[in-house]
Amino acid sequence: MSADKKVVSFGKKHNKEEKKELQHIEYCSFCKRPNTEVPKMVKGPDVNICSECVLIAVQYLILQDGVLSGQAQKILDLLWGVKDK
Repeated sequence: MSADKKVVSFGKKHNKEEKKELQHIEYCSFCKRPNTEVPKMVKGPDVNICSECVLIAVQYLILQDGVLSGQAQKILDLLWGVKDK
């Protein structure tokens, strides 16, 4: 898979010529890994976040209350690819 297909951009739509110019390496603003080393990258205005950092952020938001409900555990298991126990 090419690097440009792993980046999801929000905002302006680009024509074919502009897209060719945009086919370059993007880095996660949080972990600094390039889009060639992560499953997906979301590109925003002046900031990028990889799918792995998104998962960590979601896990943090769910766990910040300190109590993990059964439903929250199912969501985390689904996000991390854990099979039913």
